[in-house]
Amino acid sequence: MRAPSAAPEHGGGAVALGLVAALAGVGAFALSCGHATPLPAWQAAQSKRNEITALWTQIRDWRREAGLQVEPEATSVVQMRRMSVSTAARACVRPKGQRETCADVCDLADAICDNAESICAIAVELGDDAWAQDKCDSAKASCREGQQRCCTCDRAPGATP
Repeated sequence: MRAPSAAPEHGGGAVALGLVAALAGVGAFALSCGHATPLPAWQAAQSKRNEITALWTQIRDWRREAGLQVEPEATSVVQMRRMSVSTAARACVRPKGQRETCADVCDLADAICDNAESICAIAVELGDDAWAQDKCDSAKASCREGQQRCCTCDRAPGATP
């Protein structure tokens, strides 16, 4: 009785490997010579919604790191409807010479505002999409609350002198 070997006896592995390589080459040739077919409208819109969800999820994580509630106040979200992200970001004047802990909170606030800008730009691309606009308004409210948290970091509960 023979012990099983790792190599195939009839060269089947080499044939399969050659076939895979040939198919990969044909696929690469087709991609380089052909034109990319655009995604159907529903698929492109869903892709943009997925981008918003990813950015919004980051905002929620950063809010928690900054010591904020995961979601902004509902009244704050409503107030953001007609406000731009840059206006929301001008919530206060940052104190000079902030401590290291406040610098971290302020960096998080800036990152939240950057994501809000991206979310709102995607919402504009999606046009009349109520879900996307709601995420934009929520992101703007998070930007504003993050900036306010940055400005009051030294006075926040648990802050050390």
